[in-house]
Formats: sequence, C-alpha cells, structure tokens
Amino acid sequence: MDATFLMNSLWVMISAILVIFMIGGFIMLEAGSTRMKNAGHIAGKTIVTFGLASLVFWAVGFGFIFGDNANFLVGFSNFFYSGQELEGMGLSSAVFFVFQLAFAGISITVALGGFAERAKLSVYLIFTIIFSAIIYPVVAHWIWGGGWLAEHGKQDFAGSTVVHLTGAMAALAATILLKPRIGKYNKDGSPNNIFGHNQVYTALGVLILWVGWFGFNAGSTVSVDGGFFGFVALNTNLAAGAGAVAAALISWMVLGKSDVPTLLNGALAGLVAITASCAFVDTWAAVVIGLVAGILVFYSARFFEKRKIDDPIYALSVHGAAGIWGTLSTGFFATPELASVGQAGLFYGGGFTQLGVQALGVTVSGAFAFAVSFAVLFGIKKALGGLRVTEEEEIMGLDMSEHGSYGYPEVFLAEENKKLSS
Repeated sequence: MDATFLMNSLWVMISAILVIFMIGGFIMLEAGSTRMKNAGHIAGKTIVTFGLASLVFWAVGFGFIFGDNANFLVGFSNFFYSGQELEGMGLSSAVFFVFQLAFAGISITVALGGFAERAKLSVYLIFTIIFSAIIYPVVAHWIWGGGWLAEHGKQDFAGSTVVHLTGAMAALAATILLKPRIGKYNKDGSPNNIFGHNQVYTALGVLILWVGWFGFNAGSTVSVDGGFFGFVALNTNLAAGAGAVAAALISWMVLGKSDVPTLLNGALAGLVAITASCAFVDTWAAVVIGLVAGILVFYSARFFEKRKIDDPIYALSVHGAAGIWGTLSTGFFATPELASVGQAGLFYGGGFTQLGVQALGVTVSGAFAFAVSFAVLFGIKKALGGLRVTEEEEIMGLDMSEHGSYGYPEVFLAEENKKLSS
C-alpha cells in the first residue's frame, strides 16, 4: 500500500468529516431562521433524517449511483455495501463511500428545508427514505456515476446540480403541496415577514457551512496529487466572499438597509454556485460567479415570495437558483486547461456546446427531481390524510406537537406560569 493511497484516503476522510459537520451548520441555520417554538423539532428531525438517509444510502443508494451493470438510469451492484475495495479508486473504497454518503445527507437536508414549520414528522421520515433511495441516486448516477449526462460531458465538479438543485426541486414540490405557513400571507395576498428567532445562530450556521464547504469542494478532488485541492479551495472562498458582499450591497441599495439574512444567503449562494465550477474556472471567474449568485439570491427570494411560495430557509433561492447559475457558469467560464470534463466554455472559444450540455443537465435533472418528489409527496398526502400538522399544532409549535417537549423549556414554561398566575 503506497503513500499516495494512504494520503488520498486521509484527505478524503477529513473532507467527509467536514461535509458531515455541515449538518450541524444546517441545524443552526434552519433553527435560527425559524421560530423558537420549532427549534427543538428542527434539530431533532435533522439528526434522525441524516441517520435514516445514511442507512438507505448504504442499502441501495450507493449501488444505484456507482454500481456496475448500469443502464441509462442507475447502476446495479454494491448494495448493502460491505466495505470491500473497489477497482480503480486510488484511495480506500470505504472512505469514498463515507464521502459520498455525506453528500447524499446534505442533499436531503436541503430538500427538507422546504417542509419547515408545518410538516408532520412522519412525512419527513417517509420522504427521506424515497429521496435517498431513488431521487438523489438517479441524478447522481447520471452525472457522477458514468450515466448519460456524464457521457455528454456534463460539468458538475462537486454538486451544484447533483446535490443542491436536486434538493431544491424537492423542496419546491414540498412548499407547493404544503402551502404557506399560517400568517405568512394576508387576505389580499401581501406577505408578512415571519422572522427567525436568532440571527446569531443563523450566522454561525453559515460559517460552519462555509468551513465545511472546503471538504465539499476541495475534497472532491479525492486526491492530494499536485495539491490541486488548494486551488479549488481558493476559488470556493473567493466565490463565497463575493456572494456575501454582493448580497449585502444589493439589499442596501434596494431596501435602504443591509439585510442580515440576505447577506448570509449571499455567502451560501456563492458557495452553491461555485460548487459546479470550482475546478474548471480561473480565480477571477470565481469572483464573478459569486457576485452574480449574491445578486441572484436577493431577487429570487423576492420572486418566490410574491408568488406565495413560502420558503422559510430560502432553499429555492440559495440552492435552486444559485445551483442553476453555478451549473450554467461553466458553460461560460471553463478554461481549456482546467476542463478535465467536457469542453471549454463560451468565453474561452468553446462555443455554445458546453453551455448547451449544462442547460440540458439542469433542465432534465431539475424536472426529474421535482416531478418525482411531487408525485411521492402527493402519494404520502393521500396515504396519511395530509402532509401538514393541524392548525392548532402549527400554532402551538412542532416542538410540543411532534415531540412533547420544548427546545427552549425555560422560556415557554415561564410564559405559561405567567399566564397561570394572572
């Protein structure tokens, strides 16, 4: 066993740990962006759904993505993966499995953001099983597992489409079927702000995600050879910084104030957008990609809100709109020297070929993820008699209605004692 094999395995294992720790970032982000009465529920359901997704990915997801005997949809081997070494990996196959499992866990976490503050816990669990077994693996196989989009040269280095757009399209299906939260819209259709209970938690969640993204993007090199992971990390950080600054400035210009949730979403949008292109573009292009993502996320959030699509943690804008832009961006900015997959982009003499492949991948992958998610959730709705908790339970908060305990017991018990004493 040579030193390169061991170093590659160590690097990817560290990266997998960083990506799994991103789940903690999502807990802080989602809990901070929603109301106090649902904080414990958000923390708990995120942990249990990641655990459930891990088991499903072990049983069938990994095999559908990377298995042999593949057809145009999925692979067919390595189910209930035993840890055996696979051919041609250049690192421990078990480490590679854990790394890929982490990506699947992030995608379902993005998807479940569209359920926030109103879905039954049972719906989270059932949808997690189906998403992790079928929806995510199919898209991942098409692009990363040697499927038909890979054969066309689809560029998606670390998952702007595979992870983020797939999760966002599932979130869109959920938001449409669940309908807006109580109090989000007035009778005339005008929206109300439902503020998250802790912007500091949200900011900490974003920082955790930012750090974890170095495992996400730089770890996707799955190799230490040549130190290329450092270049990928550089592009990643530049795009995140540009996204944060652009979002802060555009909100300041339009609203007269630099909105904190917007600038935080700008950083995430920059990260999502550079995820597809981080290994294929020069540093100046990474800055441009991040800047565009930061502006895009601001207008995208306003677009969805006006159309009465209630997206509490902005999954559709951060992961959907920015995921689309990031995927398309390689069709413009991929350089001949860095385009290890596909071709150079439009601005480097590659014409519209790669841009067309990227657009095809976005359209087909997004449509598949949305259509199957919608059908699955509609079926769950019919089977369970609804996706959503009752009006009384929603007003009470999912901490109590779904789990029987408060995330912040001192606060709520103090309030109840005041009511009793008065």
